[in-house]
Amino acid sequence: MNQKLPYYMAYPMPLAYDDERIERMDFEYLKSMYPDVPKRLLPYVEEECDRMEYENSMMYDEYPDRLQLRLMCSRICDNISKNEKILFGSGYDEAPESEESSGASASALAGKRRRGDRWLHDLVEVMLYQEIYKRRSDRRRRRRKFY
Repeated sequence: MNQKLPYYMAYPMPLAYDDERIERMDFEYLKSMYPDVPKRLLPYVEEECDRMEYENSMMYDEYPDRLQLRLMCSRICDNISKNEKILFGSGYDEAPESEESSGASASALAGKRRRGDRWLHDLVEVMLYQEIYKRRSDRRRRRRKFY
């Protein structure tokens, strides 16, 4: 008995594209497990990437410009500092009180505060690069030609 199979059973190509959906779900699940501070910073990073996501954007250059990426990071940090006052009162960016009372110089305290602010900039920079990587790979996947 040589019965013909329906087209959808003979060519199960849609199952080959299910990997993208599984990867997306996995990525969203892992993002939901971020600690509190990165979870609060993520919308700012995504907003900046949304703003920069257009045809011929520098995000999609073969080698994105380091200066432009750092400027994007600075815009994100400025936006965070305007909208997230709680982060800056959390103790991450403050110099220890014992050093202030021990008579440490003002320049040493200013240097410690600048280094204390650096954690936020570094975290945002890593999150930005990861988000750009994800968007670039999604774009490559969408633009792939199957002929």
